[in-house]
Parts: sequence; structure tokens; C-alpha cells
Amino acid sequence: MDLSKYIFSMPMQVRDYEVDAEGIVNNAEYLHYMEHTRHEFCRKAGLTFRQMRERGIDPVATRIDICYKHPLRLSDEMICCLNIGRQGAQFVFKQDIYRADGVLASTGTVKIACLENGRLSRGEALAKAFEPYLS
Repeated sequence: MDLSKYIFSMPMQVRDYEVDAEGIVNNAEYLHYMEHTRHEFCRKAGLTFRQMRERGIDPVATRIDICYKHPLRLSDEMICCLNIGRQGAQFVFKQDIYRADGVLASTGTVKIACLENGRLSRGEALAKAFEPYLS
């Protein structure tokens, strides 16, 4: 696990309500981990979701692809990482989740479009906030 290849990473831990009867993290929880990581990244970039909403900006997911590599289990510690790029008007987040022992648990690609005051836009306000991080 080479964290230097990511623009943002954050540690997390699996909580008891996130696992199924077998003690494995429910597949939908990976979406939550990735979303929380994106929200924290936005905050670091200087634009919280509250601020976006107040400005009429709504980032919305248009596509999410996840590949599950190795399961996370109760109390596992993990590191959620991301990079961001652009594809036309969309923002593309490449996100990986590693167990604390360095094993890759999942990879994902999340595409985000931007609505401004209810209309599809190129997301220039977000692009400005993300400019230092866009690859």
C-alpha cells in the first residue's frame, strides 16, 4: 500500500452494525465508506457539502463501479484513499480501500455530475476548489 500515489486518504474502522450474519461487511457499506471519504476530501479542498448546498450546488453520482477484492470484517481498521480527475463535465473519483495490513479490500470508480440551481452544469465551482488535486 503506497499512500503517496493518492491525493487524499483517511483511516476508518468497521463498526458492528456494518457486518452481516457471517461477520463480513455488507457490500453496500463500501459505498458509504467511499462517500464519506469523498465528503471529507471536499471539506479538505475547502468546500463542504453544506456550503455547496447553500450555493445551489448539488454533486450527484451518475455511475459507481466497485470491485470487491478481500472482505472487511468486524473491527477491521482500513484506509480509504482517492484520486480525482475529469471526464468531460464529470468528476471521476478513483477510490481504493485497504485493510490496515495493506491488503486491498476494494477498488471503485465514482462518476459525479454537478447540478447548479437544479440545472446540469460543468461544475466550475467544484473544479476551482478541486484544481490543486485534479489529475
